[in-house]
Amino acid sequence: MLSRPLAIAIVASLTAGLACAQTGNPTPDSSNASAPPAAQSDRPADAPPQITPELRGDIHMARKEYREAIDAFHQGSPRDPVLWNKMGIAHQQLTQLDSALKSYQQAVRLKRDYVEAINNIGTIYYARKNYRRAITYYQRAIKVAPHDARSASFYANLGAAYYSRKQNKEAYAANETAMSLDPEVFEHRGTYGVILEERNVEERAKWHYYVAKLYAKNGRNELALQYLRKALEEGFKEKKQLEKDPEFAALRDLKEFQDLLALEPRVL
Repeated sequence: MLSRPLAIAIVASLTAGLACAQTGNPTPDSSNASAPPAAQSDRPADAPPQITPELRGDIHMARKEYREAIDAFHQGSPRDPVLWNKMGIAHQQLTQLDSALKSYQQAVRLKRDYVEAINNIGTIYYARKNYRRAITYYQRAIKVAPHDARSASFYANLGAAYYSRKQNKEAYAANETAMSLDPEVFEHRGTYGVILEERNVEERAKWHYYVAKLYAKNGRNELALQYLRKALEEGFKEKKQLEKDPEFAALRDLKEFQDLLALEPRVL
């Protein structure tokens, strides 16, 4: 049987970097599940590798062929929590939230501390605007792996849920922790993976303003300015805050910052 690290490498070569696009992390979540050792084979050394149901499903996911991916994952072991988690992601991409939730829950039944699936259950409740319950699952995932780099995404999701409940202080604290664990957590662009990250927050202009403050506080001025521009383009009207918030003190003498204050951007 093809080992999962090798499978990921093969998918990457076939689909121009699937592993990174799929997880947002350099390490696949299958490291959390026991993968059987590669079986001995009589195939010649230069023979093409076996295409497993998981690998076939990963290829379909990379092509955004989610129904085909679900069919492929179903052909794998029903006792494999990783496959159930990936099926959940595929269902969620099709907005089949009930099926996605059942798949994530089955993954957690098979592996109680499967933090990626626990987090993904939270994304279902977030999508349903049940933010309180989403927060419960994000916190549960964080409790299992509080200092793990993967938890950056969990904290970012927690921040989004707090923000949606207008608990801005808690949202800011969660996002600060997310950034401390992964400075690039807000730059992840993958739309599917073993960890789903929520970015569909209401009042997106204010959300981007908060992210700009985080970047400015960490001295990442270019990204801070980029997110300030996004906030203004999306309708952020409290320009006086830019002159008051201490996080922007180091930016105020920059021409780019002054241009933003003077600009009346077109609302997207």
